[in-house]
Amino acid sequence: MGMATDPTPQLDERFSDPDAAPTPWSVAAQVLAQAELYWLTTVRANGRPHVTPLIGLADEGAFYFCTGLREQKARNLEQNNHVAITTGTNAWASGLDVVLEGTAARVTDTDDLQRAADAYGAKYGSAWHWNVSDGFLVSGDNKAAFFRVEPAKVLAFAKDPHGQTRYRLKRP
Repeated sequence: MGMATDPTPQLDERFSDPDAAPTPWSVAAQVLAQAELYWLTTVRANGRPHVTPLIGLADEGAFYFCTGLREQKARNLEQNNHVAITTGTNAWASGLDVVLEGTAARVTDTDDLQRAADAYGAKYGSAWHWNVSDGFLVSGDNKAAFFRVEPAKVLAFAKDPHGQTRYRLKRP
């Protein structure tokens, strides 16, 4: 689980200011981990994208989220597990935006789900308290499936100066 070593950053000079430098992986990983809100893109059965905001967790280069099984994103994942996650700022000249593309896989292990429940509580407070039951995160009458996104590509978009960095991912 996680990166064997930090990914190698590569600046794409086609989309970068002449004085831009690659964004270090530690900076992109911090943006992923500390963001409060993410945008998840899944693919509908007819090939159209479905985009929705959600909360999530990032750790060791992977991204985690939960959803009810009747929600559109869960139905999409049944047919196609390719996703994109984006986070950052809505500013043109400041901040850092990060895009993570990869594949989502359901997590049902009780110990992993308990770590997720604890992480949601630590990050988002008591409003997102989950219990673990039968392969789900449970809160009252709400049952949520939990997913891990294994990244295939990560891009960081710096804005001052503008620079696009791609990370080559090395898996154990």
